[in-house]
Amino acid sequence: MTKFENIQMVDLVNQHKKIQKDLDKIILDICHGSDFINGDEVKSLSDELSKYLSGGVISIPCGNGTDALQIALMALDLNRGDEVIVPSFSYAATAEVIILLGLNPVFVDVDSLSFNLDINKIEKAITNKTKVIIPVHLFGQGVDMEMLNCIAKKYNLYIIEDNAQSFGSTFTFSNGEIKKLGTIGDIGCTSFFPTKNLGCMGDGGAIFTCNTTLAEKIKMIANHGQKVKYYHEVLGCNSRLDTIQAGILRIKLNQLDNFITKRNKAALYYDEALKSVTDVQVPIRSSNTSHSYHQYTIKVPSQSRKELQSFLKDKGIPTMIYYPIPLHFQNAYMKYLKNDSNLNISEFLSTEVLSLPMHTELTEEIQCYIVNHIIDFFKKD
Repeated sequence: MTKFENIQMVDLVNQHKKIQKDLDKIILDICHGSDFINGDEVKSLSDELSKYLSGGVISIPCGNGTDALQIALMALDLNRGDEVIVPSFSYAATAEVIILLGLNPVFVDVDSLSFNLDINKIEKAITNKTKVIIPVHLFGQGVDMEMLNCIAKKYNLYIIEDNAQSFGSTFTFSNGEIKKLGTIGDIGCTSFFPTKNLGCMGDGGAIFTCNTTLAEKIKMIANHGQKVKYYHEVLGCNSRLDTIQAGILRIKLNQLDNFITKRNKAALYYDEALKSVTDVQVPIRSSNTSHSYHQYTIKVPSQSRKELQSFLKDKGIPTMIYYPIPLHFQNAYMKYLKNDSNLNISEFLSTEVLSLPMHTELTEEIQCYIVNHIIDFFKKD
């Protein structure tokens, strides 16, 4: 079997080559105009994001995805000690901003198949201090937002969608209505980190809401708490998306649906090629949400994962573990774990998950090489 050189988890080099002319032009135009902060490209991106998401969504670009989560929480006028429900199987930023604002994260377990927040375990975690639920739409597909909305309405809770990994995916309600993820809760947040499905060439993020009052407050918070320069109405922070990054994102937003189509094609290839490997569980596709495959994450027996990863590495195949330690086991967050919490699924998943290369530039030849080595590994057992 011919060994492929330089297989990437995410191949941005070749993705950018295909749109290089447009990228070069927009970057040079911004440099020539020296309009680097809050330039016209930022305003245009905001409008184009809103148009893409539709439904009257207001889009507020910001410095990064973590800032987006923090600003969203700041906009809700929460009090120190208020509780925010989050999944334990997630990236640290989701819990990090909660604690930085003097709030308390309440960790809830996830579903073993979708990797997303287990809706059936949320109500048990709700107390009189609970104010917000943050569902994380993990790896490219959404939490059951219809059921989550019912719970939030029942207990008068806010929903902040962490949509950093699933921008462009949709949720279909039981009445047939379709909405983009990140536009269903009170506030949606995303990241434009370079490896995201819609990524810039540095840090970037955005916040979304259909609530005009919240939108105005979010805009002020992201701009030092001011609506008019030097007049600070609320406590804010400095979180601005660079004009150059906005220009890059405008180019790539035009390609996003095409990018997602390519990711789905690659995912289908993996699904078909790996379905006969009994030791590999391919990711499921939830019936009420589309999948944009930010990651293609399989599950393998925990006792085999380290050896499989090493075997693939020797063949030039990179893999990643998202996430090796659930949040409630992290030193920074352990003290927030409630004694009666049952987070077994998050703990098991952290020993079983393995993400394979997934990006817009994958070829069937590369995928065939990857899959054949996975098959060979489990055959030798």
